[in-house]
Amino acid sequence: MREIDGGQSFIVTRNGVPVAELTPLHRRRFLETEKALAIFRHAPQIDGARFRADLDAIADQDPVPRA
Repeated sequence: MREIDGGQSFIVTRNGVPVAELTPLHRRRFLETEKALAIFRHAPQIDGARFRADLDAIADQDPVPRA
C-alpha cells in the first residue's frame, strides 16, 4: 500500500492471468501527444461557426446574475 501511495501501480493476477490493476486514486494518467493525435486523426472535422451556433442555441450567455 505504501508503494501505491507513492504512485506505483500493480497488476493482480489469478493463476498467472491478469485480472485487475491497483492504482493510486490521486494519480493522473496523461496520454502522450502522439498517441492522442493518432486517436483523433480520423475524427470528423468540426465546423467552428456551426458548433458555436449550436452552443449559443442551448446555453444562456446572459452575464447578468439571476436572482
